[in-house]
Amino acid sequence: MVRMFLFGIASIVAIGLVICASITIVSSNRIEKRYPPIGNFIDVNGTRLHYVDEGPREAPAVLLIHGASSNLRDMLIPARKTLGSKYRLIAVDRPGHGWSERGLFSATPDAQARTLADFLTAIQVDKAVVFGHSFGSVLATAMAVERPDKMLGLVVAAPATHPWPSGKTNWYNHLARVPVIGWIFTRTLALPAGLGRIAPATDCVFAPNQVPSTYLANAGIELVMVPDRFMNNSEDLTGLYPHTVRYNARYQAIKTPTIIITGDHDTVVSKEIHAENLALDIAGSRLFVVKNVGHKPDYALADLVAASIETLAGNPQDLDSIAAAAEKRLAADRFGPVERCPPVKINE
Repeated sequence: MVRMFLFGIASIVAIGLVICASITIVSSNRIEKRYPPIGNFIDVNGTRLHYVDEGPREAPAVLLIHGASSNLRDMLIPARKTLGSKYRLIAVDRPGHGWSERGLFSATPDAQARTLADFLTAIQVDKAVVFGHSFGSVLATAMAVERPDKMLGLVVAAPATHPWPSGKTNWYNHLARVPVIGWIFTRTLALPAGLGRIAPATDCVFAPNQVPSTYLANAGIELVMVPDRFMNNSEDLTGLYPHTVRYNARYQAIKTPTIIITGDHDTVVSKEIHAENLALDIAGSRLFVVKNVGHKPDYALADLVAASIETLAGNPQDLDSIAAAAEKRLAADRFGPVERCPPVKINE
């Protein structure tokens, strides 16, 4: 009797997994058709990278590096509006994200940073202002350590650069890294469960600022739910803590002119642990902590980000005035709401 019961339970679980696997395959195909490649491809260091390179070739180059669970579309949306006509904008899908392959040598943040530095050389860019958001700041700072010869300036927004007490990230990223079980999880349960969480999670990423009405339709965030990309994203996030342990002492060697932008309502990363410590580490850097801003300064503070990039590209702007005006503009924002968005493990 017990055997029959257990067999029945196992059969139900197996059928459920098969259904979820079928949903994952069909949904993955739909997502990839909805968000196809929009740029060019190039092979660098054994990695096939997808990138967009647009704007005046004679203008200063700006390299845009996206964060976790993201892709180059996310970075291009605000940058095109603020910088597109005046600068050479280069947005790249990080190895293993968007339409870039993971490659043989791009599993760690510093390895990805070296690949992106060599990518700039491959597309004949001598130096660039490098802008990284969130996890993108990890690559941007690693590039400033490893390859300062490619850096005209460094701008980071909502950085995640230093060790945090728990050393953990969300449980599903750790589960995805478990041999065999993680492979099954990412190809059965992760996508059906995760798609319904994208909108509320995005609200929390932006909170207390409002998510632009067309953001989810245009940014292609759903691409991260496709199994291989989900696995790569989980590898990045579970590998972030050991990277910060190895690298945070090296930030003091950074000589590249640096501007750091963060919000005081960021529930994803701690401004005290990351942005403020990074500002202390990099001599001469400028730190802007803007009140009532969440984890997306690249959108909420797009004008300040653009002005910072312009300043480091040789066109100085009044950053203090721009930051003050932005703070006044955003003071009444109460979207999200932030009380439904508890800090994740990277904040603890």
